[in-house]
Amino acid sequence: MASLAAMLKEKSYEVTGSDEGIYPPMSDFLAQKEIPVFPGYNIRNLENDPDLIIVGNALSRGNPEIEHMLNRRMPYSSFPEAMKHFFLRDRTPVVVTGTHGKTTTTSMIAWTLQAAGLKPDFLIGGIAENFRSSYGLGGGPFCVVEGDEYDSAFFDKGPKFLHYLPYAAVIGNIEFDHADIYRDLESIKLQFRRFVNLIPEQGYLAVGGDSLAAVEVGRSCLGKTETFGMDGSNDWSPESIEYRDNRTFFDILYRGKQFGRAGLGVYGTYNIRNALAAAATLNHLEVPGEDILRGLETFSGVRRRLQLRATVNGIQIYEDFAHHPTAVEETLRSMQDAFHPKRLWAIYEPRSATSRRKIFQDAIARALGRADCIAIAPLFKPDKVPAEEQLDLEGLAENLRAMGRRAWIPGTVEGIIRTVCEEARPDDMIVIMSNGGFGDIYSRLPAALEALFAKSPSGEQEYDQ
Repeated sequence: MASLAAMLKEKSYEVTGSDEGIYPPMSDFLAQKEIPVFPGYNIRNLENDPDLIIVGNALSRGNPEIEHMLNRRMPYSSFPEAMKHFFLRDRTPVVVTGTHGKTTTTSMIAWTLQAAGLKPDFLIGGIAENFRSSYGLGGGPFCVVEGDEYDSAFFDKGPKFLHYLPYAAVIGNIEFDHADIYRDLESIKLQFRRFVNLIPEQGYLAVGGDSLAAVEVGRSCLGKTETFGMDGSNDWSPESIEYRDNRTFFDILYRGKQFGRAGLGVYGTYNIRNALAAAATLNHLEVPGEDILRGLETFSGVRRRLQLRATVNGIQIYEDFAHHPTAVEETLRSMQDAFHPKRLWAIYEPRSATSRRKIFQDAIARALGRADCIAIAPLFKPDKVPAEEQLDLEGLAENLRAMGRRAWIPGTVEGIIRTVCEEARPDDMIVIMSNGGFGDIYSRLPAALEALFAKSPSGEQEYDQ
């Protein structure tokens, strides 16, 4: 919502907002954009009779401003409907969807268009490091938008991506997620089928060929369809993959023929797939091949996507947004493939509506089992999940120990930090995985390790052999 507010402000609209709690860095961002935000919800915030009220999907009936809006019959819109009205109708929309990877793929496409001089508008669900922003208004012919499958508003329970007028689109993969609003995988696939049904005959769809569900859904597209994936049977595939000099190198093949050699500053098989999706889409948009390769080579990644936060006494600490088992496993595998660490740590917070549930009990054990040492945080807001549906943390730790892994459930962020300080060794690699703030462990853990090693006269800690 803050990015949309800033985009509207840059288009010379007068924008205000309301929120229950507004804190840095978002409060600082809005203040910098000179967008006033009223603390709390009160009908006085609507006394200026706004021309349009944009309602976020976190708000529901009973909210005083919602009730006042409905009683007064004031004009209102959901976030995605406003995005469509103000930013998509006069552009060529490029919509990136899928359970995993859509933020990075959206950023890759937007950056490559920018590097090619095409000045895209874009809206991303994260901070793209090349732009140092989650949005941009370049004024060019394309608007690149991350298509979220989560619901739109209390009055529109359909996915946001159904509002985005897809002309060129990506479906990277489809898996079960968002257990708070979707019953099963079939109910999610239904929404993606509706999305595909919006792509015109003259449009384009790039489908992740490694995802059977995505391939199945993509078959109904009436526009041009191409697949991308690790297998050479896809229209777009990689070959001769190597990790060196802190980069990922691979040949891009298009229908079995050499398209070019890519060099990414990000790691992992999943980022190769993201780059293939971007290359396929950009090629369809008639971006020259050399510009596509240059854009991928200069892509700087997305904040909170396998981002190095600190190195303390040889211990490297990374932050990642992974929370779904597939993303967790891909993240840990990419660290092993790229860096071959002596010991790999996973610090994991079950925070999302799905990751707090036992539906993925076995899958998250297998995923976390790729690490040597695992520290698991308590469930985030456990009262929001029925007790019988909750992830069994003790059972998870037992499964990991049965695999020969070291696993702890310290109970608090402070306990996790204490455990790491007691157990970590130089040359360990630590990945902190959560889709939320995680008690600011990202800065608190490096600070604690710094303090620990500063106390040691030799700068080193003694370890049990």
